[in-house]
Amino acid sequence: MDVRIEASWKTVLQPEFDKPYFAALTTTVRNEITAGKTVYPPAKYIFNAFEKTPFDRVKAVILGQDPYHGKGQAHGLCFSVQRGVTPPPSLVNIFKEIETDLGIAPPNHGCLEAWAEQGVFMLNAALTVRAGEPMSHSKIGWETFTDAVIRTLSEQKTGLVFLLWGNFARNKRTLIDGQKHYILEAAHPSPLSGGKFFGCRHFSQTNDLLTKQGLTPINWQL
Repeated sequence: MDVRIEASWKTVLQPEFDKPYFAALTTTVRNEITAGKTVYPPAKYIFNAFEKTPFDRVKAVILGQDPYHGKGQAHGLCFSVQRGVTPPPSLVNIFKEIETDLGIAPPNHGCLEAWAEQGVFMLNAALTVRAGEPMSHSKIGWETFTDAVIRTLSEQKTGLVFLLWGNFARNKRTLIDGQKHYILEAAHPSPLSGGKFFGCRHFSQTNDLLTKQGLTPINWQL
Protein backbone atom coordinates (compact mmCIF):
# COMPACT_ATOMS: atom_id res chain seq x y z
CA MET A 1 0.00 0.00 0.00
CA ASP A 2 1.58 3.23 -1.16
CA VAL A 3 1.26 5.95 1.48
CA ARG A 4 0.66 9.07 -0.55
CA ILE A 5 -0.07 11.83 1.89
CA GLU A 6 -0.14 15.62 1.75
CA ALA A 7 3.25 17.21 2.51
CA SER A 8 2.45 19.02 5.78
CA TRP A 9 0.95 15.83 7.25
CA LYS A 10 3.91 13.77 6.04
CA THR A 11 6.24 16.08 7.96
CA VAL A 12 4.43 15.83 11.31
CA LEU A 13 3.54 12.13 11.01
CA GLN A 14 6.85 10.76 9.70
CA PRO A 15 7.73 9.32 13.14
CA GLU A 16 4.59 7.15 12.93
CA PHE A 17 5.30 6.01 9.39
CA ASP A 18 8.74 4.86 10.55
CA LYS A 19 7.40 2.61 13.33
CA PRO A 20 7.13 -1.18 12.94
CA TYR A 21 3.37 -1.24 13.59
CA PHE A 22 2.72 0.98 10.58
CA ALA A 23 4.74 -1.28 8.28
CA ALA A 24 2.78 -4.28 9.60
CA LEU A 25 -0.51 -2.43 9.12
CA THR A 26 0.16 -1.53 5.51
CA THR A 27 1.37 -5.07 4.81
CA THR A 28 -1.89 -6.49 6.19
CA VAL A 29 -4.00 -4.25 3.95
CA ARG A 30 -1.83 -4.89 0.91
CA ASN A 31 -1.94 -8.66 1.44
CA GLU A 32 -5.73 -8.66 1.64
CA ILE A 33 -5.99 -6.74 -1.61
CA THR A 34 -3.45 -9.05 -3.27
CA ALA A 35 -5.47 -12.05 -2.06
CA GLY A 36 -8.48 -10.73 -3.94
CA LYS A 37 -10.44 -9.27 -1.05
CA THR A 38 -12.29 -6.03 -1.67
CA VAL A 39 -11.17 -3.26 0.68
CA TYR A 40 -12.86 0.12 1.04
CA PRO A 41 -12.22 2.89 0.39
CA PRO A 42 -10.21 2.45 -2.84
CA ALA A 43 -6.48 2.92 -2.27
CA LYS A 44 -6.44 6.43 -3.72
CA TYR A 45 -8.92 7.56 -1.04
CA ILE A 46 -7.46 5.91 2.07
CA PHE A 47 -5.70 9.13 3.12
CA ASN A 48 -8.25 11.46 1.53
CA ALA A 49 -9.00 13.29 4.79
CA PHE A 50 -5.32 14.28 4.95
CA GLU A 51 -5.23 15.31 1.28
CA LYS A 52 -8.36 17.46 1.48
CA THR A 53 -7.43 19.10 4.79
CA PRO A 54 -3.69 19.80 5.10
CA PHE A 55 -2.31 19.91 8.66
CA ASP A 56 -1.68 23.64 8.33
CA ARG A 57 -5.35 24.32 7.56
CA VAL A 58 -7.16 22.23 10.17
CA LYS A 59 -9.72 24.27 12.13
CA ALA A 60 -12.18 21.64 13.30
CA VAL A 61 -12.07 17.87 13.70
CA ILE A 62 -14.94 15.38 13.33
CA LEU A 63 -14.15 11.85 14.49
CA GLY A 64 -15.76 8.72 13.07
CA GLN A 65 -15.18 5.05 13.76
CA ASP A 66 -15.19 2.88 10.64
CA PRO A 67 -15.43 3.53 6.89
CA TYR A 68 -18.67 2.63 5.15
CA HIS A 69 -18.43 -0.98 3.94
CA GLY A 70 -20.80 -0.80 0.95
CA LYS A 71 -19.78 -0.45 -2.67
CA GLY A 72 -19.07 3.11 -3.78
CA GLN A 73 -19.74 4.70 -0.37
CA ALA A 74 -16.46 5.36 1.46
CA HIS A 75 -13.98 7.87 0.11
CA GLY A 76 -11.83 8.62 3.12
CA LEU A 77 -13.86 11.28 4.96
CA CYS A 78 -15.88 10.14 7.97
CA PHE A 79 -19.67 10.30 7.47
CA SER A 80 -19.22 11.37 3.83
CA VAL A 81 -20.25 9.34 0.78
CA GLN A 82 -19.36 9.82 -2.84
CA ARG A 83 -21.71 11.72 -5.11
CA GLY A 84 -24.45 9.56 -6.55
CA VAL A 85 -24.65 7.44 -3.37
CA THR A 86 -27.72 7.79 -1.13
CA PRO A 87 -26.72 9.47 2.17
CA PRO A 88 -26.82 6.94 5.04
CA PRO A 89 -29.12 7.56 8.04
CA SER A 90 -26.45 9.15 10.26
CA LEU A 91 -25.57 11.65 7.55
CA VAL A 92 -29.25 12.41 6.97
CA ASN A 93 -29.51 13.26 10.67
CA ILE A 94 -26.45 15.49 10.46
CA PHE A 95 -28.13 17.40 7.65
CA LYS A 96 -31.34 17.67 9.69
CA GLU A 97 -29.44 19.18 12.61
CA ILE A 98 -27.70 21.68 10.32
CA GLU A 99 -31.11 22.72 8.99
CA THR A 100 -32.47 23.22 12.51
CA ASP A 101 -29.30 24.93 13.71
CA LEU A 102 -28.52 27.18 10.75
CA GLY A 103 -31.53 27.06 8.44
CA ILE A 104 -29.55 25.36 5.68
CA ALA A 105 -31.65 22.92 3.65
CA PRO A 106 -30.25 19.40 3.19
CA PRO A 107 -28.24 18.94 -0.04
CA ASN A 108 -29.12 16.45 -2.76
CA HIS A 109 -25.89 14.48 -2.17
CA GLY A 110 -23.74 13.28 0.73
CA CYS A 111 -20.25 14.39 -0.31
CA LEU A 112 -18.63 16.47 2.44
CA GLU A 113 -15.46 17.44 0.57
CA ALA A 114 -16.45 21.12 0.65
CA TRP A 115 -16.22 21.03 4.45
CA ALA A 116 -12.82 19.32 4.33
CA GLU A 117 -11.49 21.96 1.95
CA GLN A 118 -12.45 24.65 4.49
CA GLY A 119 -10.51 23.03 7.32
CA VAL A 120 -12.87 20.40 8.75
CA PHE A 121 -10.69 17.33 9.24
CA MET A 122 -12.94 14.24 9.05
CA LEU A 123 -11.02 11.31 10.50
CA ASN A 124 -12.16 7.72 10.96
CA ALA A 125 -10.43 5.66 13.66
CA ALA A 126 -9.86 2.93 11.07
CA LEU A 127 -9.00 4.03 7.55
CA THR A 128 -9.97 0.80 5.76
CA VAL A 129 -12.56 -1.98 6.00
CA ARG A 130 -13.30 -5.22 4.14
CA ALA A 131 -16.37 -5.05 1.92
CA GLY A 132 -19.51 -6.01 3.82
CA GLU A 133 -17.62 -6.60 7.09
CA PRO A 134 -17.95 -3.64 9.47
CA MET A 135 -15.06 -3.14 11.91
CA SER A 136 -13.01 -5.80 10.08
CA HIS A 137 -9.87 -3.61 10.12
CA SER A 138 -10.43 -2.03 13.52
CA LYS A 139 -7.79 -4.19 15.24
CA ILE A 140 -4.96 -4.21 12.69
CA GLY A 141 -3.19 -1.04 13.88
CA TRP A 142 -5.17 1.83 12.42
CA GLU A 143 -6.29 3.07 15.81
CA THR A 144 -2.68 3.32 17.00
CA PHE A 145 -2.04 5.55 14.00
CA THR A 146 -5.18 7.68 14.22
CA ASP A 147 -4.77 8.17 17.99
CA ALA A 148 -1.29 9.49 17.19
CA VAL A 149 -2.86 11.84 14.61
CA ILE A 150 -5.25 13.22 17.24
CA ARG A 151 -2.43 13.64 19.77
CA THR A 152 -0.30 15.42 17.15
CA LEU A 153 -3.11 17.85 16.37
CA SER A 154 -3.62 18.50 20.08
CA GLU A 155 0.07 19.04 20.80
CA GLN A 156 1.10 21.06 17.75
CA LYS A 157 -1.95 23.26 17.19
CA THR A 158 -4.16 25.52 19.33
CA GLY A 159 -7.80 26.53 19.22
CA LEU A 160 -9.15 23.55 17.28
CA VAL A 161 -12.80 22.61 17.66
CA PHE A 162 -13.21 18.85 18.23
CA LEU A 163 -16.69 17.45 17.55
CA LEU A 164 -17.07 14.16 19.41
CA TRP A 165 -20.29 12.29 18.57
CA GLY A 166 -21.13 9.09 20.41
CA ASN A 167 -19.26 7.18 23.08
CA PHE A 168 -16.49 5.94 20.81
CA ALA A 169 -15.52 9.47 19.77
CA ARG A 170 -16.04 10.89 23.25
CA ASN A 171 -13.54 8.42 24.64
CA LYS A 172 -10.90 10.13 22.50
CA ARG A 173 -11.07 13.28 24.58
CA THR A 174 -8.25 11.87 26.73
CA LEU A 175 -5.98 12.49 23.71
CA ILE A 176 -6.95 16.16 23.49
CA ASP A 177 -5.66 19.03 25.64
CA GLY A 178 -8.88 20.72 26.75
CA GLN A 179 -6.90 23.76 27.90
CA LYS A 180 -5.74 24.48 24.34
CA HIS A 181 -8.73 23.32 22.33
CA TYR A 182 -12.54 23.34 22.33
CA ILE A 183 -14.35 20.03 22.77
CA LEU A 184 -18.01 19.67 21.79
CA GLU A 185 -19.71 16.41 22.74
CA ALA A 186 -23.04 14.91 21.68
CA ALA A 187 -24.79 11.62 21.07
CA HIS A 188 -24.03 9.86 17.80
CA PRO A 189 -26.17 11.03 14.85
CA SER A 190 -27.23 7.43 14.19
CA PRO A 191 -30.97 6.74 14.47
CA LEU A 192 -29.97 4.17 17.12
CA SER A 193 -29.28 7.11 19.46
CA GLY A 194 -33.00 7.86 19.61
CA GLY A 195 -32.69 11.43 18.40
CA LYS A 196 -30.40 12.55 21.23
CA PHE A 197 -28.05 14.12 18.68
CA PHE A 198 -30.68 16.66 17.69
CA GLY A 199 -30.38 20.04 19.34
CA CYS A 200 -26.60 19.85 19.89
CA ARG A 201 -26.13 22.95 17.68
CA HIS A 202 -22.50 21.97 17.10
CA PHE A 203 -22.36 23.66 13.71
CA SER A 204 -23.25 27.15 14.91
CA GLN A 205 -21.12 26.61 18.03
CA THR A 206 -18.12 25.66 15.89
CA ASN A 207 -18.50 28.84 13.87
CA ASP A 208 -18.88 30.96 17.00
CA LEU A 209 -15.64 29.49 18.40
CA LEU A 210 -13.77 30.04 15.14
CA THR A 211 -15.06 33.60 14.81
CA LYS A 212 -14.01 34.33 18.39
CA GLN A 213 -10.44 33.47 17.35
CA GLY A 214 -10.60 35.72 14.29
CA LEU A 215 -10.89 32.74 11.93
CA THR A 216 -13.23 32.37 8.97
CA PRO A 217 -16.27 30.30 9.96
CA ILE A 218 -17.22 27.15 8.07
CA ASN A 219 -19.84 27.44 5.35
CA TRP A 220 -21.84 24.28 6.10
CA GLN A 221 -23.88 24.69 2.89
CA LEU A 222 -23.06 21.95 0.40
